[in-house]
Amino acid sequence: MPPKKRHSGMTQNKEPKPSADSASSPDKQDSPELSEKKHREKHAEFVSLCKSLHVSDLVCDRAWTLWESVLESMDKVPGSQQRLWGACLFVIVTDMDVGSFTVTQVLKAISLNLKQFLALVRQLDVNLDTISMKVNSALTRLEKKYDVMLALYQRFEKTCKNIFVLTSDGKERETMRTCWTMFLLAKGRALQMEDDLVISFQLLLCTLELFIKRCSSDQLQPLYQSAISKVLSPPTRTSRRSQSKAKSRPSEPEVDVQLLETLCKDNECNFEEVKNVYQTSFLAFLDSMDLSRSTDFPQVNDVNQQYEEHYLKSRDIDGRLFFDGDESVLPPKIEISQVERTPKKNQPEEDGPTIPPQTPIRAAMTSIRMLRGDLPSNGDQPSTTLATYFKNCTVDPTQDVQKRLETLGQAFSQKFGEAVGPHCVVYGRQRFALGVRLYYKVMEAMLKSEEKRLSVQNFSKLLNDSTFHTSLLACSLEVVMATYEESSFKNGGSDQTGTNLCFPWILNVLNLSAFDFYKVIESFIKAEPTLSKDIIKHLETCENLIMERIAWRTGSPLFELLNQEHASAAAEPVESPASFSQPLQHSHTAADLYLTPTRPGSRVLPPDSPTTPPRQPAASQSTSQAPCQAPRQPKSNSLSLFYKKLYRLAYTRLKTLCSYLLSSHPELEPIIWTLFQYTLQHEYELMRDRHLDQLMMSAMYAICKVKSVDLRFKSIVSAYKNMTNTNQETFKNVLIAEGHYDSIIVFYNQVFMQKLKTNILQHASIRPPPLSPIPQIPRSPYKLPNSPLRVPGSNNVYISPLRNSRMSPGIMTPRSRMLVSIGESFGLGNRFQKINQMVNSSERSHKRAMDQSAAIKPLKKLRFDVDGQDEADGSKPGGDSTLIQKLTEMSSTWSRMHEQKMKEEPETRDEPQ
Repeated sequence: MPPKKRHSGMTQNKEPKPSADSASSPDKQDSPELSEKKHREKHAEFVSLCKSLHVSDLVCDRAWTLWESVLESMDKVPGSQQRLWGACLFVIVTDMDVGSFTVTQVLKAISLNLKQFLALVRQLDVNLDTISMKVNSALTRLEKKYDVMLALYQRFEKTCKNIFVLTSDGKERETMRTCWTMFLLAKGRALQMEDDLVISFQLLLCTLELFIKRCSSDQLQPLYQSAISKVLSPPTRTSRRSQSKAKSRPSEPEVDVQLLETLCKDNECNFEEVKNVYQTSFLAFLDSMDLSRSTDFPQVNDVNQQYEEHYLKSRDIDGRLFFDGDESVLPPKIEISQVERTPKKNQPEEDGPTIPPQTPIRAAMTSIRMLRGDLPSNGDQPSTTLATYFKNCTVDPTQDVQKRLETLGQAFSQKFGEAVGPHCVVYGRQRFALGVRLYYKVMEAMLKSEEKRLSVQNFSKLLNDSTFHTSLLACSLEVVMATYEESSFKNGGSDQTGTNLCFPWILNVLNLSAFDFYKVIESFIKAEPTLSKDIIKHLETCENLIMERIAWRTGSPLFELLNQEHASAAAEPVESPASFSQPLQHSHTAADLYLTPTRPGSRVLPPDSPTTPPRQPAASQSTSQAPCQAPRQPKSNSLSLFYKKLYRLAYTRLKTLCSYLLSSHPELEPIIWTLFQYTLQHEYELMRDRHLDQLMMSAMYAICKVKSVDLRFKSIVSAYKNMTNTNQETFKNVLIAEGHYDSIIVFYNQVFMQKLKTNILQHASIRPPPLSPIPQIPRSPYKLPNSPLRVPGSNNVYISPLRNSRMSPGIMTPRSRMLVSIGESFGLGNRFQKINQMVNSSERSHKRAMDQSAAIKPLKKLRFDVDGQDEADGSKPGGDSTLIQKLTEMSSTWSRMHEQKMKEEPETRDEPQ
C-alpha cells in the first residue's frame, strides 16, 4: 500500500496522486497480478497480504515455503503471523531482486517500526541459512541508511529552529517540508552511496541555503536576516542599469557566500568543503530540475512527484515520513535503566565546561575539525625538515615521491567518485589532499624517532622503498576516510560488493598487499599521538582483519615468507611457543619491518653498543657475520611479529568461544589451543583464502569428539554468532576446493579432518602431544587508559585510572555508582556489605543471562548439514561413526576416569538444549 498522506492542513502541500501502477508497485511489470485460485491451500490472510503488496505467484509460493520452514524450526513463533509473513516476503523479494513493494509499504502493511522489522527479519535466521548473504547485506545497508537519515533529520529540525520564525499559520512548516523533500531528492540523485553522513549533511546545508535566500526577511531569525541583508538590499541605479544590459543572457547560478558561511559556522562544518559540494553536486542537481536560473521557490507538487518516483524506484524508505513523525520511522525508545548502566566519561576538572551530547553529526564534524587542525599548514608539500631528510639521502627520493602521489591520487579520486556518486571525484581529491598532509606529518615523526634511536640522518634505503611509502599513504587515507565516517566494519568486516569504501577498499585502490599494510599500523599510531580513540580502534580492527583473513589470500607475500621459513635447513618455528608466556614487547619499528625482512642469526655488535644489535635504516650501514661462527638461517622480523600477534588474537577468540560452550570442561581449552596453534604453525596452507575462525571452530569440534564431549557444530555456530565482529559468511561459505564453497561442516569433513587426522587422534592416545603454552594476553597497545573498564562478570562495577589525587570521588565515577579508593579512609563498614551485595547480584544476573542466551542454545535443525545428517562426520545422532569407534578404542583408562570425574562435578550452568 502507498505511504499515508501528509497531514499539514495546507492544500499546496498535498502529495501528488501517483498512478495506480506506481502506487502499487515500483516495478509493476515484474509483478503480474496474483491468482488467488492458485493459493487456496494457503492461509487466506497471507494471500490477502501478498495481494496488497502486489507480489507474483512465484514470490507468494516461495514466501509460504519459507514460512513453513520457519514454523517447523522455531520452538515459539515470535510476534504475530502477519508480521512474520511480511518478513518472509521481504526475504524472498530481496533474494529474487524483484520490484514488488518498497520497505515502507511492507512496514505499513504489517504495522511495524523499521528497527523492529529489521530485528524480526534477523530472527528468521534460526536455521542459519534462512537469511542469505544478499539479504543480510541488504539489511545492513538499510539499517545504515536509516541511521544516517534519522541523524540528518534530527539536525535538520534543530537547524530550522535557528533559521525560521514560527508563525501562527504554520507557513514555516510548509517551507521546511518542501526543503526536506528537495534535499531527499538531491541526495538520491547526487549520491550513489546515500549512507555517506558527511557529504549528505553538506548537501543538506546547500539545500537550506537555497531556501533561506528565497525567503522574505520577516520569515528569518536575526542571524540569517543579517546574513542575507546584502542580497535583499534594494538595487542601485548602477545595478539596475547593469541588469537591463544583462537581460539578453541568463544570470549565472551562484552561491551566497556570506549565507553559506553563516550556515557552516552555525553547524561546525568546513566552508570550503560545503562550497565544493554546492558547486559540483548541488548545482548539477538544480540544473536537472531547471532551478539553477530561477529565483522562485521550487514547486511543491513537482518536488513531491519527482521524489515519489525516486522512492518507488529505489524500493526503500520514504524519507518524507520523518517530517510527519510517522511511527514506522520513529527512533526506538531507550529505557532509562539502559542509559544509567553506561559509565559516564570522567571530567578532567570539577568546574570544567559542559560537553554537549555527541550526536552522530556533531561527532563527525568534531573529528573532522580536529583532524584538519592537527595537520601542518604547508599543504601538499613536505615540510622543511622532511625535505632535508630527503636531501640527506644517498638517492634523493623527492621526485619519486611526487610522481607516486600524483599517480595514486588520480586512481584514488576516480575510484572514490565511482563509489560515492557521479560528481564526487572532487571530494576524492579533497580526501586525498588531507591524506597526503597526514602522510607527510607521520613520515617526519617516524624519521625523527629513527634518527634519535639510531643516530643517523641518511635514510636512503627506507625513503626509496615504494612499499613503505604506499603503505604509509594507505594508512593515512584510511584514517581520513574513517574520520569522515566513510569506512566502517559492518558485518564483521566482510567484503561487500558495490558502493562500499570499507576496509580493505583502500588496499585494492592502491594495489597494496594487506601483509605490507600491517607493517606500518603500529608505528603509525605511535608516531601520531593526536589520533582519537575511535580512529585507533578502527586501525586495530584493520589489523585484526588482516590477521584473520585478508593477509591469507592467494598471492599474499605472507605465503612466500612462510615457505621460505619452512624450507630452511633450521626448520625452526616462525614464532617459538616458548615466547607465548612473555609479554608482547618488541623493538621493531616500521623501518625494521620494511627494510630488514630477515634478521641475521648472529652479528658482530659494535663496540659502543654491547647489548643492542645494529639496524639498517640507512643505506650506508652494514653488518657482518662473526668469522668464527657459522651463519644461521635468517628469520623474518615482519613474519615473527605477525605470528606473535596472530597467536594472541587466535587464543583470545578461542577463549571467548570456550567460555560460551565449555565452561563445564575447562580442561579442554588448552588441548583445543594446542591443536589450533599446531595448525597455524605447521598446516598454514589451510588458511589460504579462509578465515582464522574456521580453523578455530574445527579444532574445537575435533577435540570435543576425541574427548567424548557432546558438542555439535550447530551449537558451536550458534555461540559463534554471539561473538563480536563475526558474520554468517564465515561458517556458511568456506572454501572446500578451488572455486567450490560450502558450509563449515563440509570443510571439517573433507579438508580439516583429512589433513589433521593423525594429530587429532594423538590427543586420544595414552601419550598425547605436549600442550602449547598459553599466550600472555596483554592489554591492547592501542587502547587508551582513559575510559572506565567494566569488571568481568559484573554489569554495575567499573574501575577507572586515578589521574589526579586531588579529584573528588564525585567526579571520578558516575554518581549512581560506588567508589572505593584504596589507601584512603573508606567510611562506615556497612558500605562493604553493599558492595558485596552489588557484586553478587551482578554475578547471578550474568549467569542467568548466559544460561538464557538464545544465541548459545543449539538449534533444532541445521539445514546445511551433510545429507541432512546432524553430526559433522556424517554419523546420525543415534549411532557412532567409524572414526568415533576407532577413537573410543584408543582412549586410555585415564581419559575415561577423568571424564567420569568431570561428569560428577556440579554443573555451573544448563547444558544447551
